Amino acid sequence: MESTHIGFPVETVIVFIALSVGAILIDLLMHRGDKPISLKSAALWSLFWVAVAMGFAGFLYIHHGAEVASLFITGYALEKVLSVDNLFVMMAIFSWFAVPDRYRHRVLYWGVIGAIVFRGIFVAIGTGLLSLGPYVEIVFALIVAWTAVMMLKSGDDSDEIEDYSQHLAYRLVKRFFPIWPKLRGNAFLLKQSEVDEELKKPENKDVVIGRGAKAALYATPLMLCVAVVELSDVMFAFDSVPAIIAVSREPLIVYSAMMFAILGLRTLYFVLEALKQYLVHLEKAVIVLLFFIAVKLGLNATDHLWHHGYSLSASTSLYVVLGVLAVGIIVSVLFPGKPEEKEEN
Repeated sequence: MESTHIGFPVETVIVFIALSVGAILIDLLMHRGDKPISLKSAALWSLFWVAVAMGFAGFLYIHHGAEVASLFITGYALEKVLSVDNLFVMMAIFSWFAVPDRYRHRVLYWGVIGAIVFRGIFVAIGTGLLSLGPYVEIVFALIVAWTAVMMLKSGDDSDEIEDYSQHLAYRLVKRFFPIWPKLRGNAFLLKQSEVDEELKKPENKDVVIGRGAKAALYATPLMLCVAVVELSDVMFAFDSVPAIIAVSREPLIVYSAMMFAILGLRTLYFVLEALKQYLVHLEKAVIVLLFFIAVKLGLNATDHLWHHGYSLSASTSLYVVLGVLAVGIIVSVLFPGKPEEKEEN
């Protein structure tokens, strides 16, 4: 883990906030309609978000030096790679809830907003815990290694669709809201008057929910889907935050790397969905990187304890992350999976 210290320089914080807020506004304004995002559009937008992140890396290089820029790029690339597995989970969630393509970007938007908030909280907690000593890094290393082992053991079971009706988030929403079981446009919640209007339609004559007791609001399947996505991402953060903290313990570097990686997740989702049969080996790359990060955390912790002098530099970490990602993509292209039938939405 690098000891580079930059703190929170005002100019850097202002540039980071300006780029982040501007990116969120652009993303919100450019994808307002309820229509599927094409692969071409998603790919171009994904390249745009990468360019924005590299722009901030250039700013860091000019104002804070090559090492800080290298740490940022390493953290950014690592978060991008780790997010791939999370996006595949989201695909399974959308499939189970039968969310049409045209509404998925709306769910993903709230997923991204939640990720931004919760990552900030976890980064603050994680970097704060590191001040307690090297034993915290050992705990982080074990968490990351355990995640890699669990992914490795899941193997062929990864294609099985989980029953999300038993998910904690699903049950929490049901505790607070009655459920309207059908989609009604892009609505997450329905008023009683809207439910009454739906119940008058002939195709809903067999739906009984809402006929007995009145309620102020009803949750739709989209609301349930958002809740499951949000909680799944929180659980994912328990693994990804310790992993990226292995790159640097500087909160600004860590959070900015995560932030810029998260901002491109909406469009990256549609790229991965279209190309997932050609990216079947990316999960193996994620597992390799998790083991690498566990080793990096372990080396840093034991060096503090026993002063053995072994560590991995920022440039070495960057080369490993980019190299493993490249190998994962190349192997996936050379040995793609079987084509899957396109869902009709």
